[in-house]
Amino acid sequence: MGGTLFAASRLYATSNHPEAQMARFTNTSILITGGTSGIGLATAKRLSEEGARLLLTGGSPDHIEATKKALPSATVIQNDASLVHTVEALAQAVQDFAPDGLDGVFLNAGYGAFKTLEEIDAPDIDRHFDLNIRGPLLQAKALAKAIKDGGAIVLVGSGTVGGGRTDMLVYSASKAAVRQAARSLATEFAPRGIRVNVVTPGATETHFHARGGMNREDIDAYREKVANAVPLGRLGKPEDVAAVTSFLLSEDAAYVTGSEYRVDGGLTMA
Repeated sequence: MGGTLFAASRLYATSNHPEAQMARFTNTSILITGGTSGIGLATAKRLSEEGARLLLTGGSPDHIEATKKALPSATVIQNDASLVHTVEALAQAVQDFAPDGLDGVFLNAGYGAFKTLEEIDAPDIDRHFDLNIRGPLLQAKALAKAIKDGGAIVLVGSGTVGGGRTDMLVYSASKAAVRQAARSLATEFAPRGIRVNVVTPGATETHFHARGGMNREDIDAYREKVANAVPLGRLGKPEDVAAVTSFLLSEDAAYVTGSEYRVDGGLTMA
């Protein structure tokens, strides 16, 4: 209990004192996949403000160009984590970006669609598992030697895991796999002092639901319903998840591995 309170107090302190923020990631090199929109971009902005050198990947040319303008000091490349052959290209980009190694990796790229059992098909299942679990596992394998001893890896879970929503059948299953994979990876990397953790957003104000196929009316109704159910009384913001992700990538979380940090306003607390 005391360790949890200490970690929370450190997170609070670094969130509210700019001078502390600027110190945490000075002279560090960090990769963020899916770093050109939503939670990935919010995390990139947070880490940049705290002094990190960033390599960001994205899929949308428009998002890539917008990110280059928003974060001119970052290196931004096109890379689709759902495709096997792009792993080698990512590894080479990392070698070019940080020949001395990465201090942190945020494997954030992901995909989610709202389909029930009646609506799913084989390509839909493949799309979810290729991007949400195969992608980060192959990336972790390819980048293992490029991550410095004592570094950190963060993966992305989902607050839908453990629930029973019929329209999140495949997505939730793929994110449940991420939760388990992170524990195995934490054991794998522990001898090198590399920490592996999961940040798990709840309902967050990103374009996730629109990309997943929900129309504007349904999104508004869903967000209102969830906000009323969240103990803290609102949906999450990408910056909320970015703050916790930054903590997990920092030395403040030096004794945290194999853990899952839920950022959902208390919606799924047990």
